[in-house]
Amino acid sequence: MNFKRIKFIKSSFLFFYLTIGLSAQQDVIVQAPDNIKTIVFRSTATNNYTSNIKLGQRLVLKFDDLNDNNTEYSYKITHYDYNWQPSNLLETEYINGYDSDYIRDYESSFNTLQPYTHYTLAIPNKNTQIKLTGNYVISILDENNKVIFARPFIVYANLVNVAVSVHKSRNISSINTKQVVNFSILHDDLLINNPNEEIKVAIYQNNDYHTVIKNLKPQFSRGSQLIYKYDKETSFWGNNEFLWFDNKEIRNPINNIAKTRLDGIYNTYLYVDEMRANKPYTYYPDINGNFVVRTIDEENSATEADYSWIHFYLDAKAYDDSNDIYIYGDFNGRQLTEENRMNYDKTQQLYTGKLLLKQGFYNYLYAVQNNDGTVNQHDIPGSFYQTENNYTVFVYYRPFGSKYDQVIGYGYANSEDLRN
Repeated sequence: MNFKRIKFIKSSFLFFYLTIGLSAQQDVIVQAPDNIKTIVFRSTATNNYTSNIKLGQRLVLKFDDLNDNNTEYSYKITHYDYNWQPSNLLETEYINGYDSDYIRDYESSFNTLQPYTHYTLAIPNKNTQIKLTGNYVISILDENNKVIFARPFIVYANLVNVAVSVHKSRNISSINTKQVVNFSILHDDLLINNPNEEIKVAIYQNNDYHTVIKNLKPQFSRGSQLIYKYDKETSFWGNNEFLWFDNKEIRNPINNIAKTRLDGIYNTYLYVDEMRANKPYTYYPDINGNFVVRTIDEENSATEADYSWIHFYLDAKAYDDSNDIYIYGDFNGRQLTEENRMNYDKTQQLYTGKLLLKQGFYNYLYAVQNNDGTVNQHDIPGSFYQTENNYTVFVYYRPFGSKYDQVIGYGYANSEDLRN
């Protein structure tokens, strides 16, 4: 019997099984048109940059319309299953009130060169309250009932205890470049008859839907505790700390900004970035790809912050791949689009790109799209086991006969507490 071939087939199937559903998850993120900017969709909890909430907590969605026409936008909330396919539930089963309604809170920008209308929506509100845990998608529709953008979010309950830890890889080939997530699920107060079939999990690094790991079975159980102590199967590239700039003082070249220029609207030119893949790891604090809109006076940045063209430059002469390079971050939902794709300037011998962004503090890095469509965040920045990353684990439960996937637990760990 050819055991090597059996092992290869088993590994290939496991890789397919772990990643199936990932494309569906990415597909629920509908990218906004050019006139819609600065989509912020987050929990109201302090220093929480995610759109994941405990049932009953509040999410706030904010965005700008640069057309500044006071368009009447509406929203729709849809329940999804574990694999990010629409669930079989009726709207009345997961929503109290209306699953769709108009966004009534909006106001025009004040004293900005780039005019815009700023929209704000809170969930729950007096017309819409979520009743069930699970995966959800909020879609924003225009006056013609056309979806202009959509964002996923997760609503969970703490019915089980999820303990998460981050470790160095035990694989000698990735010991310096990857981080491994181990976790356990303690379900003292919940009877789970068949964990292998009824329990599913999803592991996220920095709330990035591109790198989620799914479809893992518990390796073993100890009483009412399910143990997940994988190595390769739950390993993530450590990647590198995000780069950053801060143009809250939009007229002055500070905070990693080389120069500024006024040409109709503001232009902000960053210093040239270099490939970090072949350099030693250097720690500096970041917010893991997120951004914060702010101005120097911090009074009402929602409507008084202006827009600027941000000019990016990358010296990547050592990069010998033909795949495209993208400016990557939460400013556009971490999507790879034509807008944030870089072009090679033969005269300057640099990769260049520009983005129209609202004043504030931004994290970004340079990512590559692999041939299979996946996002590669380590070829340009490098990957190190020391990098600070957030990890979250969601536990899904679907007992026999149930119509939907509940999210019954949430666990969190940061790689600053890395274990060997």
